[in-house]
Parts: sequence; structure tokens; C-alpha cells
Amino acid sequence: RETVWRNVIGFAKITEPPEWIFRLGVACPEEARILGQGVGARRECIFTTGNFIEPITAWQEPAHLAFDVSEQPSPMFELTPYRNIHPPHLDLAFRSVRGEFELAELPDGGTRLTGRTWYTLDIRPEAYWTIWSDWLVHRIHMRVLTHIKQLAEQRGLDR
Repeated sequence: RETVWRNVIGFAKITEPPEWIFRLGVACPEEARILGQGVGARRECIFTTGNFIEPITAWQEPAHLAFDVSEQPSPMFELTPYRNIHPPHLDLAFRSVRGEFELAELPDGGTRLTGRTWYTLDIRPEAYWTIWSDWLVHRIHMRVLTHIKQLAEQRGLDR
């Protein structure tokens, strides 16, 4: 679990090519770093559109990390032929509020890593856009969790 934990609080640049949806301009996770340690530390999750600033609210090494989201970049780059356009629907339509990682030791010595994100959505029709938002958040989680798994397995200590 310790190896997985180290890669949860901060991980090196993801070298895996992004999925098609991220190549269309949707914010894509690239790396993460931690500034400090324990509750009050600050995690920065770097995306293609900018940085998420995540003040740590729970730090139970190596089992649980939780954070608020105090700043977030645009959820996507708008695909347009015009330069420097910033459509209003990108402001606060999708707002990440908080997140957490749970690490559970498995009977075989491996580690189960679970990531969760809480967000608000202010775009209509909400029922329609929630389907897409949930799907996108899941794709983001899978990109990060797969990368953490690969890093941990490279070290040969955790699965």
C-alpha cells in the first residue's frame, strides 16, 4: 500500500496517449504533485487545461486521502476557429467540489485503490448532461488509476 500511496499523493507525467475524448479538448489529467504533508498540505493535479488546487482535508497514510477543490481550470478547450474565445458555459457549468482516494489491503497482498469525485453541474437539461459528466469523470479516474497501477507494478511492491 505504501507504494500506491506515494503515487496517489503525487505521480509522474502520464505518458500513455490520451483517449479520443481528451484529444477533442476535454481536460485530461497529466500529473500530480503534493506540497507539504498531512491535513493542510496542497495537492496539485495538472490537467491539459490547467491545475486543480486541492487542499488536503484527510490524510490517513496509507489508507485514505481526501481533499477539497479550491481552484479548477476550464473543463475543456472550446473547439473553435476563433482565438481566445471563452464561452460562458465553461464557467461553473461543471464544478469539482471534492475528492478522495481509499486504499484497501487485499488478502493476496495487493492494494485496491478507489477514487471518488463530487461535483456540481449547472447546465440544462441536467439529466442529459449528468450522463456525459459521469462518463467523463469515470474516464478521468480510469486514466489516473491505471497510471498509478502501472507505476506501483513497475516497482514490484504492490498490485
